[in-house]
Amino acid sequence: MTELRIRAAAPEDLDTVLAFWKVAAEGTSISDDREGVERLVARDPGALILAEKGAEPVGTVIAGFDGWRCHLYRLAVHPDHRRQGIASALLAAAEERFASLGGRRADAMVLRRNETAHRAWGAAGYAPEEHWRRWVKPLPGGAPDDRP
Repeated sequence: MTELRIRAAAPEDLDTVLAFWKVAAEGTSISDDREGVERLVARDPGALILAEKGAEPVGTVIAGFDGWRCHLYRLAVHPDHRRQGIASALLAAAEERFASLGGRRADAMVLRRNETAHRAWGAAGYAPEEHWRRWVKPLPGGAPDDRP
């Protein structure tokens, strides 16, 4: 079996990551395009974390830190590689990154309808905060998300 490798994505990985998300990620985002991901990696080179087996991507997570809060997005594992500890390894890498940057608490964007993700996040020690509600406004030049 090929060993799992966790690393930060580089600019040359971005087309592969975008194609991977079409297979492995639930839903789409306004930022799921080359320009959006390039901007992320340029601004915060360690934020997009990849899991690979051999040369194949098998998982991703975005671990963004704005200097105050730690945010997790796009935790995705290829359907053929789920339930093998890949999401746990990605979250451990993200949490190590946050700790090294001085982060105190991580939050995750999880689709309400994605029950599989709810179980995975719960198993990793995350819980919903029902007293918070996300408020969103698309900015000029951006298309609205298709997320509920």
